[in-house]
Amino acid sequence: EVFHNMRGDGLMNSAVKMFDGLSKDGLTHEALELFSQIKDKGQMPDVVAHTAVIEAYVNAGQAKEALKVYMRMLASGVLPNAYTYNVLIKGLVASGDAKLVKEAKTYVEEMVEKRGIKPSAAVCVGVYEGLMKVGLEEEGKEVLEMLKSKGLVPEEEKVRDALKNKRGPAFRTVMNVLYGK
Repeated sequence: EVFHNMRGDGLMNSAVKMFDGLSKDGLTHEALELFSQIKDKGQMPDVVAHTAVIEAYVNAGQAKEALKVYMRMLASGVLPNAYTYNVLIKGLVASGDAKLVKEAKTYVEEMVEKRGIKPSAAVCVGVYEGLMKVGLEEEGKEVLEMLKSKGLVPEEEKVRDALKNKRGPAFRTVMNVLYGK
């Protein structure tokens, strides 16, 4: 079903979504590099194809399958970009499964430590909230503190937007840890 939905220009739509996602997250250089690869080679980079499949599984609520595709992607030598991480992490958090939510924390750390990629505000907030919901609030704080210590905190305005309509402990903790407010 996943592959059936990707027929036609579905892969190009995924490339456009990835381009937009990278641009919105302030990763203009990566977005332009993606665009030039498509233009110069006349073919889709492998990261786009893999991420499209990961995103299809995430959208279908199948986070475990999305994680399997991610692992196969790495095994085949294809490196994730910021959009790949954002899609995977959001999917793991949305699963509500404590083990998968904890995995999301691992991938935030990987994207920062191994790849030097700054997570989006939505990912920062989502991972914290996801960990909090499964009773791992301290681990959520650790993620936020790690991002702050590395200088990879998203702009306050974007974090406030990601926290829109959310008050209470999640809002206060995220704002306090990241910005001292």
